[in-house]
Amino acid sequence: MQFSEKLIHEFLKLHFENSKTKINVEAIKLIAEVMQLVVKEGALRASHQAKVEGSDTVTVEHLEKILAQLLLDI
Repeated sequence: MQFSEKLIHEFLKLHFENSKTKINVEAIKLIAEVMQLVVKEGALRASHQAKVEGSDTVTVEHLEKILAQLLLDI
């Protein structure tokens, strides 16, 4: 799984207050890598939560249960 660097760049541009703000290509690659790690960690934690609850399927509820701690750990 990979995040599109172009998509990340466009998303960031939408949130720049100054239209002249630029972002380095290496910074975009780093953001993509961090996003990938956060998604993988979230999936792993949700999977573990489902297993603890005796479920074979990860649901939105499992994601909701791990989300707060995941965000604190970032």
